Amino acid sequence: SGSSFLLWARFGGSFWLLVLGGSGASSHSLKYFLTAISDPSQGLPQFVAVGYMDGQAFVHYDSHSRRMKPRVSWMEKVEKDDPQYRDRNTRNFRGAEEQFRGNLETLRNRYNQSEGFHTIQMLSGCELCTDGKTKEGFEMHGYDGRTFLTFDTETRTWVALDLQAQITKRKWDADQGFNQRKKAYLEEICIEWLGKYLSYEKEMLQRTEPPEVTVNSRTEADDGMETHVCRLDGFYPREIDASWRRDGEVWLEETFHGFLVPNADGTYHYWLSIRIDPKERGRYRCHVEHDGLPEPLDLFIVGCVMGGFVLVLVVFVVLASKKPRIMEFFSKCGFFWGVGWEECVMEGGWGDFSQVSPFVELLLGFFLSCFSSPPGEHVLSQLLAGTPV
Repeated sequence: SGSSFLLWARFGGSFWLLVLGGSGASSHSLKYFLTAISDPSQGLPQFVAVGYMDGQAFVHYDSHSRRMKPRVSWMEKVEKDDPQYRDRNTRNFRGAEEQFRGNLETLRNRYNQSEGFHTIQMLSGCELCTDGKTKEGFEMHGYDGRTFLTFDTETRTWVALDLQAQITKRKWDADQGFNQRKKAYLEEICIEWLGKYLSYEKEMLQRTEPPEVTVNSRTEADDGMETHVCRLDGFYPREIDASWRRDGEVWLEETFHGFLVPNADGTYHYWLSIRIDPKERGRYRCHVEHDGLPEPLDLFIVGCVMGGFVLVLVVFVVLASKKPRIMEFFSKCGFFWGVGWEECVMEGGWGDFSQVSPFVELLLGFFLSCFSSPPGEHVLSQLLAGTPV
């Protein structure tokens, strides 16, 4: 979130640069960056934890929500395969939050400081080269923007950067079981989860979802001009080419574009509108090109004028002559929008609605277009299983 970025950018020092560094083109990285502040102000959370895959945030936790939340679409598949993932890691982050608060107080007293503003941070993670052979784990702790302790995976010992840090080093090095678990996490468990996350990310990136495209229309009361909105929803990947075309050529006059916005499921939606003279309606198309479509799509405009309504009535007469059940439906459920078609269908015991539904969908779609307006336990439990400083 924006507040989290300001928190780290202002008080993170070299730690923030390490996170921004991500990983090189020939390697992948999994990092967790945790920050606690002693005196939260301006709405900033007192504790924030963010997980990064190749420099991109994929999970987030803070002391305001006290819940771990996904930040990328492929996490949906992770949680589907592991239903306890979010609750389990939320508990891990909550434990780290409490520990960091205690460590802040300990270090403030150790440095003989006043109660003012202080920060404590941890950066922990691993990198894996694309050849799959070279791997590296790392962990460092900081206080007030300066490096406090780093972990040497070769010797399984901590390196203190000042005299006050020596106290924590001696305490942690005295527990070789703790240091051995730390090494195992950084060089084995972290790498294992990095591989899992990469496979989920790859699966998500390779999928394609075609856009659902609709054209909604309305007539302006003041001058009789028409506004038509082409809506595209549920597509992936995000790259899409959509335009209004007149006589086959891209038309920019009186054309407006919305923002390309992500949906909760990781797909995207977008809209573009055009304002035209209804007499020229037949010349315009909404043209869409996307990787999920087998070929480019062109949608005609259905106008909200009497001619269009007459067309619907003609379709109704033709269908009714061939499907008497349609007449039965309308005799019971009404002819006009707003009299409870949906409730009638659900409560009327219709059973097989297939004979009626095509026409109902057509007529409902017509009216709607007329009146619509634009618009991992191991990875974190091991990571966070620390001891007080």
